[in-house]
Amino acid sequence: MRRRIVFALLTGLAAAGVVASAPPARTQPQQSSVVVAKVDGSIDGVLASYLLDRLADAEAEGSTFVVQLDSAGTLDEDPIALAERLHDATVPVVVWAGPAPASASGAGLLLMYAAGLGAVAPGAGIGPLEPLDLGGRTPVRSGEDLGAMVTGWMTERGRQTPVVFPTEPIPAQAAIEGNIAEVAAVSVIELLERIDGLTVGTAAGPVVLHTRIATDEGEEPVGVRFTDLGPVDRVLHAAASPTWIYVLLVLGLAALAFEMTQPGFGFAGFAGLGMVGLAVYGLTVVPFSVLGLALVLIGLGAMTIDVRIRRLGALTIGGLLAFAAGSFLVFGAVSDEIDLSVWLVVSSVLAAGLYWGFGLTVAVQSRERLTSSQRGLVGLVGETRGDLEPEGPVFVKGTLWRGRSADGPISAGTRVRVRGVDGLILRVEPDPPEEGGEALPGPG
Repeated sequence: MRRRIVFALLTGLAAAGVVASAPPARTQPQQSSVVVAKVDGSIDGVLASYLLDRLADAEAEGSTFVVQLDSAGTLDEDPIALAERLHDATVPVVVWAGPAPASASGAGLLLMYAAGLGAVAPGAGIGPLEPLDLGGRTPVRSGEDLGAMVTGWMTERGRQTPVVFPTEPIPAQAAIEGNIAEVAAVSVIELLERIDGLTVGTAAGPVVLHTRIATDEGEEPVGVRFTDLGPVDRVLHAAASPTWIYVLLVLGLAALAFEMTQPGFGFAGFAGLGMVGLAVYGLTVVPFSVLGLALVLIGLGAMTIDVRIRRLGALTIGGLLAFAAGSFLVFGAVSDEIDLSVWLVVSSVLAAGLYWGFGLTVAVQSRERLTSSQRGLVGLVGETRGDLEPEGPVFVKGTLWRGRSADGPISAGTRVRVRGVDGLILRVEPDPPEEGGEALPGPG
């Protein structure tokens, strides 16, 4: 009997020791640094990589991670995986839709649900939640599955269960009342002031935020680092949108068409190649209609051919109609949030008609008149007005032309004879004057 009593006492003491040694809910030390990442526009591969890299930096530094958000969703990126990465972060994640008139919809709104804390700027627009991916390539879960997933995320992080899954844009106050966001702030600085001292859930446990920028002596300083895309990534991100793809493609092809009416290959040609290259990169990111793109290219090509053959007739009219039809079809599969504006398409069609139907035609006719004048100079004698190494100014028949030496450098003031015409350039060679010959007249 005594043994049983002693055994019971020892068992009770051991259990009490286990309970006493169990760790309490862990609260991480206050954060003394903040990383602010700016997410502006459709979240394509470039922007998604930037966001994940900055989050990894914040986790390595133990910093609070603030996302300054203005986005309608992802573009050919998995929105669920991106939101889950923010939800699983080991540091506090705050997603702020701002400054006004920023918006958070689609995958952008999903990031607010996945964060440890949501915030909005007065005047910002929140919702709708779907579509998540603006390109329509990523499979979308049903509304019930999406709602259950979001509710689970917010419950895990100690946030109130959302009562709003907007199907249309709602104002900031409605987002707060619907538990989408907890804090309203006009700027990042005000946001950091208002969330200071709040407890935010993370994958590693709750964390008390320390984000207030010190204003009084004796306060612990808080380092705030603002980040953004680099110059190259910014260009690639801008090019990955239907509007810029369309503009770059049309302007690039217009520049190349201009080069086709000129001798040689100059600045306009290289600029056109650069713009077309960026447009091609964008087409690898944004879904497009093959038929629409083909009609755009065929239409611009037909108008260019008509300019080259000097007809300006059926090909120009048919090409303009094909270009207009292709412009409306090329990005028809993407969300209305990023589809081409009707005004942009109409303006581009009118500008293309004027450019190909009038501008290039006038340029070709002017060049032909100038070339005809130059051919009449073959055999005439002139004088160099500068060194030809191998090109330089040549004075012939009362006019200053651009000349090119046919055989080695020619010094200024040398008597030359025109032997041919290369485009808009006179091909010349030295022509010593005959004995008793007259001097060449001056520019007067």
